[in-house]
Amino acid sequence: MEAADYIRRHHRHTTDHKQCASAVVKHIKAPVDIVWSLVRRFDEPEKYKPFVSRCRMCAAGAGDGDAVSIGSVREVKVKSGLPATTSTERLELLDDKEHILGIKIVGGDHRLKNYSSILTVHPEPEVLEGRSSAGSGTLVIESFVVDIPDGNTKDETCYFVQALINCNLKSLSDVSQRMAMQSPQLT
Repeated sequence: MEAADYIRRHHRHTTDHKQCASAVVKHIKAPVDIVWSLVRRFDEPEKYKPFVSRCRMCAAGAGDGDAVSIGSVREVKVKSGLPATTSTERLELLDDKEHILGIKIVGGDHRLKNYSSILTVHPEPEVLEGRSSAGSGTLVIESFVVDIPDGNTKDETCYFVQALINCNLKSLSDVSQRMAMQSPQLT
């Protein structure tokens, strides 16, 4: 499947005239299992998100004893340099089989109101001499919808959020690739 197919399948957001939505695509040279092992850790976003200094779980979800399940809430402490210090986020979707993570920001001192995102992780075959070999790379797609803050345009808001996501996905790529190099049996 192509990125556009995954976006149509998993990344549909309904917006009104005061919101913007977009999707960011990243190709990572590491196996899906490694990439997903980082992404799915709702309780440890600082493992790959460079603007997160600390994460504290506030409430467990409605799972069967898991520390992290649908409905879990985390408070993220943001590193200085961004126009925020905290973000409170709820886990909306966690599908280990399909590799889908959905979050919604429910509080914090920032301008990302009514923000929700979906992040999907897909196997991407490596093409060698015209043939595909399964499991050699990963396609990551993160989409979002957010209110446009007063004083900002739709383009400015999308550009800002896309820049944050691009930074996070670049870091995810770097960390995943390092892990893949350290664990050659997984590649």
